[in-house]
Amino acid sequence: MTPAKSPSGQKKKRAAADHSQWAGHTPLTHAEIRRIVFGIMLAMFLGALDQTIVATAMPTIGRELGQIEHLSWIVTAYLLTSTAVTPLYGKLSDMYGRRSMILIAIGVFMAGSLACALAPTMLMLILGRGLQGLGAGGLLPLAQTVVGDVVLPKERGRYQAIMSVMWMSAAILGPVLGGFLAQYFHWSLIFWINLPLGVIAAWLCNRVLKELPSVTRPHKLDVAGSILMMAAAVALLLALTSGGVRFPWISAPIIGLLIVSAILWAMFVWRLRTAPEPFLPLTMLSNPVVRAGTLLSACNLGCIIGLTIFVPMYFELVMGLSSSLSGLSLIPLMVVSNIGAAIAGRGLGYFHHYKRVPMAGLAVSLVALFSLAVDPQQSLTSVLIHLGAAGFGIGTVYPVATVSVQNAVARHQLGIATGTMNFFRALFAAVIVAVLGAIILGGVNLIGGSAHVSELLHATSRAEIALVFRWVFAACGAVLAAALFWLVMMEERPLPGRADIPAGAPPATPAE
Repeated sequence: MTPAKSPSGQKKKRAAADHSQWAGHTPLTHAEIRRIVFGIMLAMFLGALDQTIVATAMPTIGRELGQIEHLSWIVTAYLLTSTAVTPLYGKLSDMYGRRSMILIAIGVFMAGSLACALAPTMLMLILGRGLQGLGAGGLLPLAQTVVGDVVLPKERGRYQAIMSVMWMSAAILGPVLGGFLAQYFHWSLIFWINLPLGVIAAWLCNRVLKELPSVTRPHKLDVAGSILMMAAAVALLLALTSGGVRFPWISAPIIGLLIVSAILWAMFVWRLRTAPEPFLPLTMLSNPVVRAGTLLSACNLGCIIGLTIFVPMYFELVMGLSSSLSGLSLIPLMVVSNIGAAIAGRGLGYFHHYKRVPMAGLAVSLVALFSLAVDPQQSLTSVLIHLGAAGFGIGTVYPVATVSVQNAVARHQLGIATGTMNFFRALFAAVIVAVLGAIILGGVNLIGGSAHVSELLHATSRAEIALVFRWVFAACGAVLAAALFWLVMMEERPLPGRADIPAGAPPATPAE
């Protein structure tokens, strides 16, 4: 009988294979890498900014264009299209190169911004936001993929951490800038400013990405598979964003959308098994690191998105803060999460056991969230400290999850792997937001209040409302507990650095 290979022997073999794909690679200098990374950051900033900039301008837009009942579609249209096309950009960038696809994404985003700025009606604005999302869906995953192309795995953490800081900064700046422009100038300026910024971003990307080494290879685009995946995602997102808002959860439209989504997902899985070259390579889907890293990233993002949406409501209803101060109270959560991302990103280059930093960070976050769940009526200072602690742990996950997933796939699959990770974590974030919204509305009904904030303040006491938010913090803690589980389950593969590059010619790319 052939003796079974030891786990340590299998790990060494995988490490050798991971290192071999860098054979013959000449690393760029840190100065060259910085020029490329900073060149693409403005493009990424545009996509991040427009996720939140419209939030504070929506009341003004509703007063001017009317049809307030359709106002939420300004956000929903952007969410649907940007999420649906994310893996498609990744696949196409593996086929045709990063530079061409990121320039296309910026161009589509600018066209959508122009359509929004000129929109005379609510319908035209919603359609323009959908077009904007078609471009924005490629900006973040393509930027992350470019980092994977030019930076060795051991060094990626520091750059992924910088991108996390940029993303969080845009999330904080967006509502402030949107409210300022809508109040003191005109709401259309939140879209007009994208045009000069987009031109600069396109010029920078075109200039710096000419230095990008080519890692493309011939692929066939599985059109049927890509359409099935996007249609399934859109149906699911429509159900999640409409349930409990436009229609009751137990209603024919919501149940119908969920059934349609389930059927489309089943057809997509069938297509993956039968297509000559499926949209998502089966080898990648069966990769345990990709699977665990994607689920880890999805749980982590879902938690922080849920907190950023519902914590301002908690500050207003329970802590008694004004609307503006409630938004500003998110700053500790965002700022400290950036610190966590920077520490974990640096740790990837120094620590052999790089998972230990996010494991410790998530443990701190869990303690903070469950403390808020036990006593949701703490002092304002105490709540801000707890949220900062939660943000720290959440931030440590970003660079580790992204780098681990990218390190586990072949270089010619970086685009689709990164796009798929971003796609599924956006879907899961929508699920988490829907669950947290259902918890709040369900709790309000139990205490006999109203779903409307203004009525809720007069109908119930802050102590009663605090009991509702207890379950919101508990649910976020449960999601982070799942993230910690997937982090523990994710294999800690060695990250190749400059000293690990084998000499000689690069190996032949295996056929899929």
